[in-house]
Parts: sequence; C-alpha cells; structure tokens
Amino acid sequence: MLASHADRDRAVDVLRAGFAEGRLEKDEFDRRVSRVHAARTVGELALVVADLPQGPAPHPGPVAAVPQVFLATPRPAQNGRAVGSAVCGLLCLLTAGLTGIPAVVLGHTARAEIRRTGEDGDGLALTGLVLGWLSVGGWALFWLLLIAVDVLD
Repeated sequence: MLASHADRDRAVDVLRAGFAEGRLEKDEFDRRVSRVHAARTVGELALVVADLPQGPAPHPGPVAAVPQVFLATPRPAQNGRAVGSAVCGLLCLLTAGLTGIPAVVLGHTARAEIRRTGEDGDGLALTGLVLGWLSVGGWALFWLLLIAVDVLD
C-alpha cells in the first residue's frame, strides 16, 4: 500500500520520540528521516521504525477512522418468545381461539425473560398477551352464553 503524507508524519513522530528518549543518535535520526521521506510504501515506513518502542504506526482501516462516538450502538437481540406470542395472538381470529392460550403462556414467559436478560420485544409480548387474553376471555364468554341459553331452553 502506498504511503500517505500522514503515514510519513507518524513515522517521523516515532523517530522524534526515539531521538528525544536517547535511543537514536543525531546522524542516525537524520538518515532515518530521509529514508521516511523517500519511502513509497507503508511497509518501507514500518521497516524504518520497527526497532523503536512505538513501533510502526498501524494503518487505520475505514472503520478505525470513525470515532467510537459516531458508530452505531448494537441493538439488543429480539426475544423469540415475544415474537411467538405476538404471532399466536394475531392468529387467534384465524384459528378460532386455539392460539390464545399459547399466546398468553409465551407472552408471560417472554416478559420474564426480557426483564432478566434485557432483550428487546416487550411490546410484542404485551401485544400477544392482550390478544391472547381477549381471545380466551371471548371464547369463555361465548361458551358460557351457549351453556346458559341451552339450560334456559
């Protein structure tokens, strides 16, 4: 990789630090600085400063050039049981309430896991819980009314 002006400046800084600490004599420092300015690649620069404590300055990649403050923070993982609870809750109408109880069970277990692990998905778990309980309650009311009508006849 071709060396940039910034790469050469870093190499000269390493040489200056070595000279200031007494690790290089004046004539050796001058020779190395002239080698730095004549270098065409980063590898040549690394050879000039490799025996000094700071060593060769690493060439930053495109990600290392971005300050940590500006990098996106990783999002917590989505809880699988919360997703399952929401899906079961949404399927309650299509399955005539058969997925209502699984939605409630998955919703409660998901919310407990989310509180313990800090995962995402509390809204999905709550959606599954509400839809599941509405389905269970609706079907229970339907069967109670059906039984009451049958008893009154």
